Amino acid sequence: MTDPTALVTVATGYMAAKQLFAASELGVFSALALGPATSLQLAERAELPERTARILGDAMVGLGLLEHREGRYANTPVTEAYLAGQGGLDLRPHLAFWDALSYPHWLHYTSSMRSARPGPFELDEARMGVFMNGVQTYNALHAVMLAENYDFSRHRHVLDLGGLSTAFLGEAAKRNPDLTGAFVNTGEFVDRVRGSLDAGLEGRISFHEADPLTDEVPGRYDAVLLEHVVHRFDAEQNKTILRAARGVVEPGATLLVLDFLLDPTDGRRLDPVMAGEYLVVDGTVVHPQDEVGGWLAETGWRWVETRPLPGSPRVVIAEAV
Repeated sequence: MTDPTALVTVATGYMAAKQLFAASELGVFSALALGPATSLQLAERAELPERTARILGDAMVGLGLLEHREGRYANTPVTEAYLAGQGGLDLRPHLAFWDALSYPHWLHYTSSMRSARPGPFELDEARMGVFMNGVQTYNALHAVMLAENYDFSRHRHVLDLGGLSTAFLGEAAKRNPDLTGAFVNTGEFVDRVRGSLDAGLEGRISFHEADPLTDEVPGRYDAVLLEHVVHRFDAEQNKTILRAARGVVEPGATLLVLDFLLDPTDGRRLDPVMAGEYLVVDGTVVHPQDEVGGWLAETGWRWVETRPLPGSPRVVIAEAV
């Protein structure tokens, strides 16, 4: 008989996600930052019933997010790094976003697939706070993964054109003391992110108001970063932005296009899942990778390679011709 495990694993995925969100919110991982614990000890630290602690602990062990040795639960390296509240990059705000905002929104998913339109998505002041904290936290992860998987030391002046977060320039600058950068977007976005740089980087990153679709982009650069840009625009708009990027660099300069992209040939699961997320939440588009490659060729860029970043989007690396 054919093994149904793959089907059952996917079909129960929503249960696994909800257990992860609950374990994070209820402090399971932060409780285990104090050291390995039995189910009773875990329950006491997290102020939970022992039955609950055991269910969540066993669920996280089954998902590979906790270890269980000699009757005690312990964090894995990934939960210790990102969910235990021990400093570093804390991804709990993004799990809260997925739980409180994204998860219930997927109840409209089948309707969105029929219509190719997002479901209703209303944000009051409290929900907007959860939304912004979650999005910026996930962007921070993407920025770290890009800086760890791409060598910015070859660049001296980098443009973030039309992006959503200063974290990308910030992470590159922290690792490369000679690097400077410019964040260019509309006044709305510049106002939103101004002041978000880490201390000590303010003098190395400048801010400029310009709409990449309509305005002249100020400055000259040896690299341009489009982070979370292409999914927000259609094909013609993206080609306009790519031409604007080409206009501020010399031949041989580098373009980094960081976004989720569809490529069924490599079997990566994250991009098509996020395509569904973008559609159901706000109607934006995860474009096919080969389509983006065509835009590059039309706008003065030569594709060099594509690197999938761990737990993050892909980065397409191109060169100005």
